[in-house]
Amino acid sequence: MATLEQVERLREKANVSFEEAKAALEATDGDLLNALIYLEKQGKVAPPAGGGYYSSQSAAPTAEQAKSREQDKKHSGESFAEMMRCFGRFCGKVLDKGNNNYLEAERRGGTVFSLPVTVVVLLVIFLFWVAIPLFIVSLFFGFRYRFRGSELGRESVNRVMDGASDTAEEIKRSFSGENRKSE
Repeated sequence: MATLEQVERLREKANVSFEEAKAALEATDGDLLNALIYLEKQGKVAPPAGGGYYSSQSAAPTAEQAKSREQDKKHSGESFAEMMRCFGRFCGKVLDKGNNNYLEAERRGGTVFSLPVTVVVLLVIFLFWVAIPLFIVSLFFGFRYRFRGSELGRESVNRVMDGASDTAEEIKRSFSGENRKSE
């Protein structure tokens, strides 16, 4: 049996008369949600915006809803494909810049080797335990490194590389100076 509170709540939600609200609640054993659905199916309550019923039960989608879902699937596919194209363009630009800029090693005024930055990055990623120590040790043997190319060949970048070489020379001189003092 429906209580006065339940009838009042249903009347507020559904904007129906006391009699209609009471009949809907009695038909649904006092369940407010099912009473709303009951009134909706009878045409006494307008369905919520966006279509569908008040319940969580799945109803067969309308043709318009099915079309909307298909368009959403197409758009998500297009956006994923577009995202992959953007990623491919980005990778292409990175590879282009890496292949058009070089890391050069110089010793005693002559170029010992010149490697594309792409190769240097791959060496550091896959053989870091060899590449990094060799780079550091070579600084102590008089190697100087510079970047050449349109992107990395700027003076500001090469000043950092010169700073690393100068620091290695200072450390080498400090060890040489200490060894001479102890003799």
